[in-house]
Amino acid sequence: MTLPAAFQHRPIAHRALHDRRNGRPENSRAAIRAAIARGYGIEIDLQRSADGRAMVFHDYVLDRLTGARGRIGDHDAAALGGITLTGGDEGIPTFTEVLEIVDGQVPLLVEIKDQDGGMGPDVGPLEEATAQALAGYDGPVAVMSFNPHSMAEMARLAPNVPRGLTTCAYPEADWPELTEATRAHLREIPDFDRVGACFISHQITDLAAAPVAALRDRGIPVLCWTVRTPAQEAEARKLACNITFEQYLP
Repeated sequence: MTLPAAFQHRPIAHRALHDRRNGRPENSRAAIRAAIARGYGIEIDLQRSADGRAMVFHDYVLDRLTGARGRIGDHDAAALGGITLTGGDEGIPTFTEVLEIVDGQVPLLVEIKDQDGGMGPDVGPLEEATAQALAGYDGPVAVMSFNPHSMAEMARLAPNVPRGLTTCAYPEADWPELTEATRAHLREIPDFDRVGACFISHQITDLAAAPVAALRDRGIPVLCWTVRTPAQEAEARKLACNITFEQYLP
């Protein structure tokens, strides 16, 4: 399995082409439509609702992105659809709704958020909801996760969907919920072949790391996140084949 060429060349809008000042919250329908209008690829995040639906939302809690409180997983899809995203006039979309909007017009990069809490094996329901939503989707799409167990499950549920790992250096300050052993394991990207991954999306500040270089030397596509200026883009493209961006237009 290989990552389609469109993911390797067309800049990818991080959480879609969001700009809250202009009514386009991150991961919103408005941000997705704006990215399509400009021909950018789109990166989105998935969390699971209480009734088992894949929802397009980044955080585990509602506080930062809406006027509501509590965990997204404590609400069903209908209730989440009625919670307005801050800076916009629409609720939280389901993955199925977003697939209908994108409809194969641009590449769609889907990050499945860790549901275990510690990058462990307690996964499955969100991956199953993701695979069900993707069944029959005909556009360029790829899935990824920080949790390798998630991608192993996607290999079982949707073996024909390209999958990758979201990766970084895992500094303790950014990942206090993980044990040192887990962080040390993940930063070496040892699960790449085991889960049948065909790309990584790596943190821009760590692109020169040895495990990343080893994959790049094998011809594995290396995407990166998150680029926020033209200068950062120029540096990132020395080591990555494509970028995930926000706050400017590449």
